[in-house]
Amino acid sequence: MTIKSESDREQVFSRRALFIGAVQGSIGLVLAGRMAYLSVFEQEKYKLLAEDNRVQVRLIPPRRGWIVDRNGKPLALNRPDYRLELVSEQVDDLDTTLAQIAQVITLTPEDLARIRKDVKRLPGYVPVEIAKDMPWDQFAAVNVRLPELPGVQPIRGFARYYPDGSAVGHLLGYVGTPTREQFLETKDPLYVFPGFRLGKDGIEKMLDDPLRGKAGARRSEVNARGRIIRDLETVDDTPGKTVKLTIDRDLQAYAARRLGEESASVVIMDCWTGDVLCQLSMPAFDPNDFSDGISHTEWNTLTNDERHPLINKTVQGIYPPGSTFKMMTALAILNAGFLPSDGCSCSGRYYFGGHAFHCHKRGGHGFVSMPAGIYQSCDTYFYHYGKQVGIDAIAATARKFGLGQEFDLPLPSQRSGIVPDQAWKMKRYDQKWLPGETLSCAIGQGYNATTPLQLAVMTARIASGLQVEPNLLAGARRKNFKPLDVPVEHLALVRQAMSDVVNSPRGTAGRARLPVPAVHMAGKTGTAQVRRITAADRRRGGKFGGLSVPWKHRDHALFVAFAPVEAPRYAMSIIVEHGISGSGTAGPIARDIMTYLFAPEVAMKNLEKLEADWAEKKRKLKADQEYRAMLAARAAAQTAAGGTPAATTAATPPAPTPAAGTGE
Repeated sequence: MTIKSESDREQVFSRRALFIGAVQGSIGLVLAGRMAYLSVFEQEKYKLLAEDNRVQVRLIPPRRGWIVDRNGKPLALNRPDYRLELVSEQVDDLDTTLAQIAQVITLTPEDLARIRKDVKRLPGYVPVEIAKDMPWDQFAAVNVRLPELPGVQPIRGFARYYPDGSAVGHLLGYVGTPTREQFLETKDPLYVFPGFRLGKDGIEKMLDDPLRGKAGARRSEVNARGRIIRDLETVDDTPGKTVKLTIDRDLQAYAARRLGEESASVVIMDCWTGDVLCQLSMPAFDPNDFSDGISHTEWNTLTNDERHPLINKTVQGIYPPGSTFKMMTALAILNAGFLPSDGCSCSGRYYFGGHAFHCHKRGGHGFVSMPAGIYQSCDTYFYHYGKQVGIDAIAATARKFGLGQEFDLPLPSQRSGIVPDQAWKMKRYDQKWLPGETLSCAIGQGYNATTPLQLAVMTARIASGLQVEPNLLAGARRKNFKPLDVPVEHLALVRQAMSDVVNSPRGTAGRARLPVPAVHMAGKTGTAQVRRITAADRRRGGKFGGLSVPWKHRDHALFVAFAPVEAPRYAMSIIVEHGISGSGTAGPIARDIMTYLFAPEVAMKNLEKLEADWAEKKRKLKADQEYRAMLAARAAAQTAAGGTPAATTAATPPAPTPAAGTGE
């Protein structure tokens, strides 16, 4: 447009000014609308973002519920735990911060490597554990220097503690840090929170949900560097529930002491309620070590131990029941119509199919009836009548008494064992049952395999005549156990024969007699082979399962018992791995533990004497080993010097001898 006059100039200026004003007005309207939108419709969002910059929300891990025994005594509880944590997104220089912390507390190279790894692995807002279970003086020293340590947070928490240590290791299990896979599966922020622990084994694992509780939270006002200015609000955590067990803590601890260094299992039940009073597997791990984190050295020591301290022998150990199974065969024989007075002659051998089956008494027992077959533990009697009854009848009887069964208990990895019969072998091996196999199974060998818990249930059912089921949770609804489908007179005969095992001079377990007036215990010894015994073994004087062979090749020692005989209340099973003799090893342990139930003062006094004897034997053995080492070193030094070693004779302590008796 050509500007010809002042009027045209003013007109052009007005239009431009109007256009620019319109544009500016539009922009202003857009900005105003945006501001109105943000302040009205997005208010909550930006309020929360601002609040997040000002307020820090921190989870409070729930305190784990206690586990207590039947009398309310703690088996697992929580103790104070002073920890130090670090929030990496609030740290200016990680290396400098760690160096400053190392001036106050000890940080090993392994600790530093772990911290740096966790900082890289976890989101910046997730606390990383620097140290745990700190002494109070170190914890206080870090608190004093907090202004110099941005992002470092001292925390007072709780750690799991087991007062009885290894005595409850297999029963309770332990707690541990959740794995990465568990976090990815649940997406629960607690799973990456320092100090939070999950149940990893035993009752801790099986009852983790009620024991865990619910997390709380703490809202704190922080400055731009993330330092806490003041606490705003706290929602307390909800502690887990207390779990009460049927276990008797004092009995459990006594049994653990009485086993000493044996590799063994003990189960004690109430014959009428099914309450498990003691469930012990030794040796065991200390759950306190696992809860705090176990080193590779400690782990390798446990896994390489030939006594298998990581296996819960009560429910995971599978053993031939040996002669403790003979009550099952006896009941099958009686049910088949044979009379208790029916018997056979035992010469020490029973020939079948061109093969000699041996009785444990090499010279034989002479004429043996059913009661004598039990209290003298005559193998020949059970060979003779077991063959006539057949394996299917024996197996059916064994299943009535809980063998080959898993039970409804909060324990992981139960094993059912094996109660063999013709159908089982056909299914397992696609082979027919051989008559000779019945003979081995009739005395508790062959394919038979049971757990110590099953043997305790079997004994409780014999004692009560009821279909007793084991129970570990106190306060659980009591079951009305049905009577066993077994004639009561047959059970009475077997109970009397078991009483004679202990209380008759003809029995195999006289040393298991209780030192408590008016209280009698019934029992049955058992010695289970762990390898085949050859004729050459027998020619070596019968020491094929004794001290003349390596520990892992020795026979297992078993004992089952109930008391009092007149009114049964407690049933027990004991298996001592490679203990050689049921009467010599397992029987005395059963006697002492059962004594504790009726006369704890007497049992404790006897245990103190026994522990003193063990300590003295260890002292003498150590002194002898040191003396031998000194002589060997002296001889080596003389040889190295070019001389002739002086003749030396080291006093050799006499080797321990197997207990006298029948070997049962």
